[in-house]
Amino acid sequence: MPYLPVGYPDLATSIDLIQALAATGADLIEVGVPFSDPLADGPTIQAAAQQALANGVTSSACLAAVRTLRGRGVQTPLLLMGYVNPILAYGVERYVADAADAGADGFIVPDLPPDEAAEMAAACAEYGLALIFLVAPTSPDKRLRLAAEHSKSFLYLVSVAGVTGERRELPPHLADFIARVRAHTDLPLAVGFGISTPEQAAAVAALCDGVVVGSALVRLAGETRPAAKVSALSSLLSAAVHDTTMINH
Repeated sequence: MPYLPVGYPDLATSIDLIQALAATGADLIEVGVPFSDPLADGPTIQAAAQQALANGVTSSACLAAVRTLRGRGVQTPLLLMGYVNPILAYGVERYVADAADAGADGFIVPDLPPDEAAEMAAACAEYGLALIFLVAPTSPDKRLRLAAEHSKSFLYLVSVAGVTGERRELPPHLADFIARVRAHTDLPLAVGFGISTPEQAAAVAALCDGVVVGSALVRLAGETRPAAKVSALSSLLSAAVHDTTMINH
C-alpha cells in the first residue's frame, strides 16, 4: 500500500508516479492530499507537502488527479490520505460526494478520531466510500475497539508512537501490538510508519494483511529520474510482500 502526495515534485509528475505504482503491483494506493500542518508526518513528507502547496495544489486538484488516473485506466483502489481541516474547509458532504464522483474508494484521515467522525462517516456510507481509522501502540483497548467498530475495509496500525519516516529497524513491539489489535477485530490490519525496504515490508507482511510505505517513495519522487526509481522500489516492495518464500524466511 504505497503513499505518494499529489503535486510533488509537480502535479503532472505526481500523477505519473501514482500511475506507476499501480503498474508495478500496488494493491491499494494512498493518494496524499497536501496540508500545511501534517502533524503525523516526518520531514520527508512534510517537505513534499510544502512543495506541493507551493505548486498550487488544492483539494480540488487532488480530486481531479484521481479522476485523471481513472481516465487513464487505473483500477487500483485509491484512498485519499489527508487531514481534516481541508475537508472541513471544502465541506464534508461535498468533499465525499466529489471524491466518489472522481473515482476514489475512501479516505484515511489521521487527525479524525472515530468518536468525532459521525458527519463524515454518514457521508461515506451514503456514497459508498470507506473511512479508515488509525490506532497506535499507545491506544488503550477501548480505543482499539472503537476504531475497529467504525473502520470500513481495514484498520490502519501506526507502528510507532511518532511520525512517518524511514527507519533502520522495525519496532521490537510490533508483533505484540498487532496481536493485541487482532484480539479486538477480524478486519484486515495494515501497518504503516517506518517501513521503507523490501526486507522490512516482507517482515511486516508476515504479521498482518497490509504494508504501507510512504517516505522512501516520496524521497525518490524528489530525485532525478523519479519514475524509474519509484517504479523500481514499488516493484521490489510488491514482490516482497507477495513472495511467501521471502516472508517465511
